[in-house]
Amino acid sequence: MPAGLTPPASGIPVSDAVGSFKRRKRKSIIVTAMLFVVSILILVFGLAATTRTQNITVGGYYPGVILGFGSILGIIGAHLIENKRQMLVASIVFISFGVVAAFCCAIVDGVFAARHIDLRPLYAGRCEYFSSATSSDQDVQCQTPRVSCKLRVKSNTCYCCDLYNCGNRVELRGGYHEYTDVQSCQDVVHLYHLLWSATILNIIALFLGIITAAVLGGFKDMVPAVAPDTCEPDPLAIPGPPETLAPSTSNSFYNTAPCLPPYTAYDLQGSLFPDSSVLSDDSQSGASHMWPSMIPPRYSPPYYPPDDKPPPYSP
Repeated sequence: MPAGLTPPASGIPVSDAVGSFKRRKRKSIIVTAMLFVVSILILVFGLAATTRTQNITVGGYYPGVILGFGSILGIIGAHLIENKRQMLVASIVFISFGVVAAFCCAIVDGVFAARHIDLRPLYAGRCEYFSSATSSDQDVQCQTPRVSCKLRVKSNTCYCCDLYNCGNRVELRGGYHEYTDVQSCQDVVHLYHLLWSATILNIIALFLGIITAAVLGGFKDMVPAVAPDTCEPDPLAIPGPPETLAPSTSNSFYNTAPCLPPYTAYDLQGSLFPDSSVLSDDSQSGASHMWPSMIPPRYSPPYYPPDDKPPPYSP
C-alpha cells in the first residue's frame, strides 16, 4: 500500500470512505476558490480606491493580498497527498490573518466613507474643479452664506466651499472639502462607491474566510482510502470425491475378479496322465468325483486403487 494511504476504518465500506473523501475535497476546493475570487475583488477595488485621489489612501486592499495567498496555498494543498496537512495548515494561518485584516479594513473603510465623504454639496452642484497647466497652486474665492474667503488649492483638485471653514481649514460637517489629483469631481463619487464596495467585500471575506478555515481544518487530517488489493490469487477449489470407474472387460487391471483358468498346467498334466498301476476304476471314479474339491483356488492378483501404481515387476 502506498505511503500516506490508510485503509478505511472497520465497518465502513471502501466506496463510502472514498466518496466521503472526494466530497470533502470538492467542498474544500470550492470554498477556497470562492475566497480567492473575493480576495481578488478586494485587491482590485482597494487599489482603485487608494489610487483614486492623492490625499485619501484608505482603500483596504491588504486583506486581499493575505487572503489570496492563503487561498492559493489551500487550493494547492487540497490536491496534494504527501504534504497535504502542512500546506493546509499554512493556508489556515494566512486565512486567519486575512480574516483579522478584513475585519479591521471593513471598519476603517466603512467609517471613513460614512463620516468623511459628503456627497450632498457635489450632488447640489456647489463643488468646483480647478485645473491649471501653468501653476500648481492658486488661491480661489470661496463664497459661503456666512463668510467669504480664499482657499489655496492645487491643480487637478475638486473642492467644495460649503465644507470649508474659512480661516482655520476645519471641516464644518466632518467631510473632506478638497480632493487632489483627480480628473474631475466625478472621481469623488467613484471613490465613495469604491470604498463602500471594498467594505462590503471585506465583510464577505470575513465570514467566508472563517468558513474556509473550518472546512480546511476538517479536511487536512483526512487521507484517501484505497480499495484492498485485488491481485491476490483466488482460493483453490476443493476437489470433489473421485469418480469410481465401472469395471471393464477390456482392461483386466481394474477387474477385481480376472478371468483365469480354474486349474494350472501342473494339475492338467496330472489329470491327463494318471498312473494306471495305482489307480483303479473305483479310484478313478472317486477321483472324478473328488476332482472339484481338489481344484486349487483361483489366483487373484492384489487390487490397487486407480490412483496408486502397482509395485515394479520382479522375476
